Amino acid sequence: MLIPLSALIFLSCTIQSERVHIYFDKKNPTQFFAATELKTALNKNGFQIVLSELSEYPDSQAQIHMILTPVNQKHIIAQFEKEGGKPFENLKMEGFTLRKTSAENLNSYWVIGAEDAGTLYGALELAEIIRCDGLEAFRAVSQNPYMPLRGIKFNCPLDERTPTYHNHDGDAQINNVLVMWDMAFWKAYIDDLARYRYNYLSLWNLHPFPSMVRVPGYEKVALDDVKSVRETLKMSIEEKITFWRKVMRYAKERNVAVYVITWNIFTHGTRGQYGLTDQYDNPMTTDYFRKSIKQMFMTYPDLAGMGLTTGENMKGMTTVQKEAWAFATYGLGILDAATSLPGRKIRLIHRQHQTGARDIARIFKPLIDHPDIDFIFSYKYAKAHAMSSTVQPFCNSFVEDIGSLRTIWTLRNDSNYYFRWGAADFVREFLQNIPYEPSQGYYYGSDGYIWGQEFLSTVPETPRQYEMDKHWYHWMLWGRLGYNPDLTNDRLIKILEVRFPQVNAKDLFTAWQNASMVYPVTTGFHWGDLDFRWYIEGCICHPRASTTISGFHDINRFITLGTHPGTKNIAIPEYVEAVTEGRQTDGITPIEVSQQLHTYADEALQILSRFPAVVDKELKRTLGDIGAMAMLGKYYGHKIRGATELAFYRKNKNRIHQVAAVQEMTQAANYWEQYVTKTKSQYRTPIQLNRVGIVDLDAVTKEVHRDIEIAGMDE
Repeated sequence: MLIPLSALIFLSCTIQSERVHIYFDKKNPTQFFAATELKTALNKNGFQIVLSELSEYPDSQAQIHMILTPVNQKHIIAQFEKEGGKPFENLKMEGFTLRKTSAENLNSYWVIGAEDAGTLYGALELAEIIRCDGLEAFRAVSQNPYMPLRGIKFNCPLDERTPTYHNHDGDAQINNVLVMWDMAFWKAYIDDLARYRYNYLSLWNLHPFPSMVRVPGYEKVALDDVKSVRETLKMSIEEKITFWRKVMRYAKERNVAVYVITWNIFTHGTRGQYGLTDQYDNPMTTDYFRKSIKQMFMTYPDLAGMGLTTGENMKGMTTVQKEAWAFATYGLGILDAATSLPGRKIRLIHRQHQTGARDIARIFKPLIDHPDIDFIFSYKYAKAHAMSSTVQPFCNSFVEDIGSLRTIWTLRNDSNYYFRWGAADFVREFLQNIPYEPSQGYYYGSDGYIWGQEFLSTVPETPRQYEMDKHWYHWMLWGRLGYNPDLTNDRLIKILEVRFPQVNAKDLFTAWQNASMVYPVTTGFHWGDLDFRWYIEGCICHPRASTTISGFHDINRFITLGTHPGTKNIAIPEYVEAVTEGRQTDGITPIEVSQQLHTYADEALQILSRFPAVVDKELKRTLGDIGAMAMLGKYYGHKIRGATELAFYRKNKNRIHQVAAVQEMTQAANYWEQYVTKTKSQYRTPIQLNRVGIVDLDAVTKEVHRDIEIAGMDE
């Protein structure tokens, strides 16, 4: 029997419009956000949603129920067990379990969290399952966080007078001052942090206090406006305090704790008032800092803690003097706050930077012993380039020194600013290699860039995109894999498929990962450890750290610069010496590194060539970024091989090697030009970076061609 078309349409609409009741505590903002995320996913799959109060469960005629509850809601858990829910255990803080019970025509999907945070993450997991595969793909699962703290290092340029590191001499800093005072930005940013399982946001500034608090006894230091190079925003200190209270409360409602971290000793914004200077032996400065620290906690009830760096502007001080000053200011300020706010939990993060861990622990013992203060260390785990190696050996002696104390690791990305990066396997292995026992967690971010609102695009959205929106995949990987390193590539491919249905998602995942591996493979071989010593996207460093006038890393520098100690890479001089002497080499040779780069780049480019022409703007720009990174990989592949051949020629005077060097550098120049063309099709150049200086890709092109001349010269 033929079924009328109208009946089929009615049947289809009935199926697709199935009603789902989501039960949660409507007065709880964390759960409300969780329910909203779940509702959005269900709506896109054709369900009708009713948001209901948790206490009303199971008073509903709907066939599908979804219950969001922390485990301490005993009456709800009792109902779960009554409906046949199987026992669960071992939920840690921020952990969750997803379960399903069925009775007659009623299906109930349970999101049970260790607390509100776990309930949120469980709801986000369920929403993702629905987006990727539909509700029919539901399977019971439990997850606990791998790293307790999964955070962001956010350099925060509050004002031209209260800059982030190191002053506002970079385009990213200059373009983002006013963005820091835009609540719409912070709401979007914090929502994404929650989605990507970050629970920690650290705001880094040289001296934030004039822009954030009115300090008793130093009231005139407070700034009653916001100055940027473009305009001045009228905003009293009281309005600023209200603003940051809202930001911190909004973050807390998304399970994101906010910290403020400083470098020392800086007094930007004080304008020399009250006799304040950056001298450690100035008693007014010491008193001002101590009162500022206390006032931060008195002013901001949702401030989770503060962090300090004993370094960057403490010239001439001994380690003991640095720590004595830090204790007299930050240490005593926090103890003052703890006395005035009994029972409030405060965390102090002390960076081990230009000082020693044992001295720090000895001097800060009163805070370590305080029941309301959580004292932890911070350590720069991978220097300035996490994108270098999955093995980072720099912390070994530090781990021994801190004993039973815990640390949070600073993971720096001062490699990738321009392009959408994403190498899941690298991130997963990197995070799993971090020493687990002493780890409280990590925070990830940059010193040379502000991840606020993008300013580089030549084809921008209106208004311009937030950096987190543009680089969503990059930031998702560093958050999600810190919560659950067992998150599979299959799930990541599904996420890409939902976002970019126009192309084969598995191919996109592979091309994206291969092109992104250009960064760690290159920097792991050509190891400029600090941000001003190496910037891969421009093949450049700050001129003061360079062997060339411009800062360009020429073929000579590729011969002389060493390799990352966590890799098995063999530097060019050692390799040439070993081959010349007929010795076996133990490790990855420069020739093999060159081939790795070619393989990654070629595979990415081959996949891109198979994709059809795309219309979607985001996908088009993403594929453009993948192509640019692959071209950069081809450049470095040829350059490393060319540098090796030139080193052989200089060693043995065999012109075969010189001819090969010239050929490789000619090929390198060809790919560099393609890289520049691809980059300029989407982004502006030159740009000013605060840690490197001017990066002008067209000017670098002239230096690239100079490498061909160097390769052809007789010494």
